[in-house]
Amino acid sequence: QVHLVESGGGLVQAGGSLTLSCTTSLSRYKLRAAAWYRQAPGKQREMVATITYNGFQNAGDTNYADSVKGRFSISRDNAKNTVCLQMNDETTDDTGVYYCNAQAVRMCAKSISNYWGQGTKVTVTS
Repeated sequence: QVHLVESGGGLVQAGGSLTLSCTTSLSRYKLRAAAWYRQAPGKQREMVATITYNGFQNAGDTNYADSVKGRFSISRDNAKNTVCLQMNDETTDDTGVYYCNAQAVRMCAKSISNYWGQGTKVTVTS
């Protein structure tokens, strides 16, 4: 089983910062990649940031949406099974529910599946 739990959402003023955390619980699965998505009110879910898992290194290849590039930073801690999203210089456009996504493969299998957390709400006030 793969279980994702997000935390860290809340209220923040424009220009402020928040850090979101996603704790992953895996049993007989191996992570391949993780990502943060968000869904603003009345809009479709969009990718915010992704990071790959390469061996035992905490650092990996990252990718960001143009709207957050330079302001947000995704990172992971393999030992703690956690992926974080540092959000800086936030604007009201960053308001939404943020979801943690993980791609994992079952041991003794080749197929990769996507898993989602329940989300954490971020509200940016002007």
